[in-house]
Amino acid sequence: MAYRIKDTLISETDLKNRVKALANQIEHDFNNEPLILVVVLKGSFVFAADLVREMKSNINVDFISVSSYSNQTESTGKVRLLKDLDENITDKNVVVIEDIIDSGLTLHFLRDHLQMHKPKSIKICTLLDKPERRKIDLPVDYVGFVIPDEFIVGYGIDYAQQYRNLPYIATVEEY
Repeated sequence: MAYRIKDTLISETDLKNRVKALANQIEHDFNNEPLILVVVLKGSFVFAADLVREMKSNINVDFISVSSYSNQTESTGKVRLLKDLDENITDKNVVVIEDIIDSGLTLHFLRDHLQMHKPKSIKICTLLDKPERRKIDLPVDYVGFVIPDEFIVGYGIDYAQQYRNLPYIATVEEY
């Protein structure tokens, strides 16, 4: 099965404006307290890079990698930890930077995993939210865009490791 770009869902300009607003909101909420941004690889790397460049406060960045897709358009439902944190997050404010939340299974796994390290706080920031697909309802503190239940690519998000380089978010279709 192959996929190709169907439509632009979120433009490059809209992405830039929303990322700036999210960065401002996070900084306001934490009132310049030190933060550790935990970036969920690989899909969040472009979003996280743009978000970090918009932030002026004291932040550290660490990376975690999990998987529930393995080159499919549907989540397998089983989340695997591929890379854990390097930073100690005990008694620290943590903001998880996620590309997209759909079923909530990955986020649930991440939240439980991070809680074991006893951070001061955990907040969730996602670029994209698909609430229609939610299987586990978890609080999401910062949402870039609520999107329909379509498979999307671009701005770091891939299909079979392709399309990450698109500067916008697009829907894809089978051909």
